[in-house]
Amino acid sequence: MKTIEVDDELYRYIASHTQHIGESASDILRRMLKFSSAQPASVATAPSAAASTSAQPVAVQPPRDRVRTVRELLLSDEYAEQNRAVNRFLMVLSTLHRLSPQEFAAATESLHGRTRIYFAADEQTLLLHGAQTKPRHIEGTPYWVITNTNTGRKRSMIEYIMLAMQFPPELTEKVCGTI
Repeated sequence: MKTIEVDDELYRYIASHTQHIGESASDILRRMLKFSSAQPASVATAPSAAASTSAQPVAVQPPRDRVRTVRELLLSDEYAEQNRAVNRFLMVLSTLHRLSPQEFAAATESLHGRTRIYFAADEQTLLLHGAQTKPRHIEGTPYWVITNTNTGRKRSMIEYIMLAMQFPPELTEKVCGTI
């Protein structure tokens, strides 16, 4: 396995083509380039140029609207009425997914602990990595998340996802402070 560096824009484009949680970057690129391991490497270089030029159309809300949406969540009565950190945590995750499912998928795919995974497409996957993980479904998404972590871990998960989705650090800090 080799490591390559790609710029943020190209990374987001590749990650937006994720079809399921746990899919590797190699799998995504092979599918995008219609490349099989039986083909010589020189065949893959021509389509990669075409794939990178078609990276323009990515449907993501403009940054101001995304920031406004998150601020509106923080100011909403529904959010303020939540007595438990886990409920606020789930509301923030649901909102982040709604704003950009592709970026959310990319961020959650790379977010895991030393021995645990934090996000999965189903409850069983999370339970396999720990019987006491207390998986909860993130409303409006295909994702489940473990919830038996302390509030600090929940905050760091939100921080990681928001920064990966390129939210302003000040807003990220403010959101984390409400969890």
